[in-house]
Amino acid sequence: MAQFKWDSYSDQPAILKKEVKKRLRKGLLAEYLKLFAINLPLYPYFMIKSLLSAGEKDGFSTPDPKEVIGICVNLDKGAGQVELVEELGVKHLLIRVFLNDMENIDRYVEFAKSFGSDKEILIAAIQSREHIENLELLKRDIKTVFEKFSPICSEFQIGNAINRIKWGFVTTDEYLKFYKTVQEVRDSEFKDLKLIGSSVIDFEYHYTIRSLFNGYKIFYDKFSSLLYVDRRGSPNSKQMLFFDLKKKIDFLYTIVNASKKSSNSIYITEVNWPISNTAPYAPTSEKECVSLEHYAQYMIEYFKTAMQSKKVERIYWHQLIAPGYGLVDNRGGKLEKYKAFYEFKKFLKGDSEK
Repeated sequence: MAQFKWDSYSDQPAILKKEVKKRLRKGLLAEYLKLFAINLPLYPYFMIKSLLSAGEKDGFSTPDPKEVIGICVNLDKGAGQVELVEELGVKHLLIRVFLNDMENIDRYVEFAKSFGSDKEILIAAIQSREHIENLELLKRDIKTVFEKFSPICSEFQIGNAINRIKWGFVTTDEYLKFYKTVQEVRDSEFKDLKLIGSSVIDFEYHYTIRSLFNGYKIFYDKFSSLLYVDRRGSPNSKQMLFFDLKKKIDFLYTIVNASKKSSNSIYITEVNWPISNTAPYAPTSEKECVSLEHYAQYMIEYFKTAMQSKKVERIYWHQLIAPGYGLVDNRGGKLEKYKAFYEFKKFLKGDSEK
């Protein structure tokens, strides 16, 4: 699996070469036709329905930001995150556990425990191409993950950014088989655990629809979305003429609410903005990057918009320490808190301007 290389600067897989993508997609035309066929009637229907019912609210979000807002922390960012989490006053944490790093599983468990028993932790089980292709290996390793973490965690996000080939999944069908395999392990031995999917990244709801309307015997206990809006600047900026963040949330909720494959509870498990002048740590080009001032402003606008929609149960900011898109810069071996760190802290306390 040498073609799937990791970019340690931006904490994500490196961009795949065109010939690798072409080879992976070979012989999968039928799967892409399924994606097209299911979306042809449903995508415009849900789009119109969401625009017509945009004012309706469900009531998931509470007035208390501490019950809604979480932060992503990473094993490789070090023990200093414990003190930073305490300073922020954040209760909900998301921790990535990489299935291709099972030899370090006990280190992940100790890392999770280090934040204390008062934190509620969501484990994101991150796929590898090997685990996608070898479902027996997936069964073995996800069972180990469940065994190790079930004493301290009850929620597990299965897969990440499933519509990006560089993350390992070539088609949504591959993800559905992957999720179904994990669900079967959960159902047989870990019935109290909650599974979260399908983790589509960005405003690409044709993949969301495919993951929710299918013939697989699966169910998402919570529905996850990596709902970035950073390429549009402000959360209030529009895409496809109509869709600012609020309308994107309305659209997502409309789709989820119509499916029998999921509860109506939505988790946004990744969001951030890339920060100017931080290359190569920024995950995008400089064109999409924003100043530290705008970064902090957009973050709070995002939180407020999502909470006011009352259609989002949880939002995890990605992530705590990351020079190019986080709340804290760790370049040079020292921790420098960005303005957004303090704004995040104020927001959790309820001190931000209404």
